Amino acid sequence: MELSEYQWVKQTRKHLLDQCKVIANEDLNKYLGFGFGSIKDMLCHVAECYHAWLGSFVLDEVTKPVYSKQEIDNMSITDIERYFYQADHYVEKVLSKSSSQQGEQIKRQLPWSTEGDVVSRSAIQLVMHAVTHEFHHKGQIAMMLRLLGYIPRNTDVIRCEE
Repeated sequence: MELSEYQWVKQTRKHLLDQCKVIANEDLNKYLGFGFGSIKDMLCHVAECYHAWLGSFVLDEVTKPVYSKQEIDNMSITDIERYFYQADHYVEKVLSKSSSQQGEQIKRQLPWSTEGDVVSRSAIQLVMHAVTHEFHHKGQIAMMLRLLGYIPRNTDVIRCEE
C-alpha cells in the first residue's frame, strides 16, 4: 500500500467521524448487542488495532495500545479523532519504509498480551490487516447507525477523490 492509497482510508474514515459528530451522544454510546456494543466502542476498537499492531508491535512506540472500558467511556468524539490521527502517524511511518523493510518478518512477543504470545508478521501485512479490519467494522457501524434511525454516509473508497 502506498501513502497516497492510505489517504483514501483516511477520507472514508473522515466521512464516518463527521457523521458521528452530529448524532446524539446517547446514540454514540448506546449498547446495540453486537460487534463491540456501541459505535463509540467500535471506533475505539478500530483505532486500537492500528495502535497495537503498528504503534506497539511494529514500531515499538506504544506501551499501552488498548484503552480500558472506563477510559473509552470518558472519551469524546474529538478524543477518538485524535486517537485516529496518532494511528495515521504510525501508518505513515511504516509506509515510508522501503518495500523490503515493510516485508521483513518481525518476530516478537505481543506487547499487550499477558500470555506471552510470540507472533511473526511483516509490517505491510499488519498495515493491510488494520485497514481491512477498519472497513469490516465500518460496515458494522453503518448497521448500528441504521438501527438507530440514521442514514449512514457512504464510506466506499470508490467515492474518494484521487
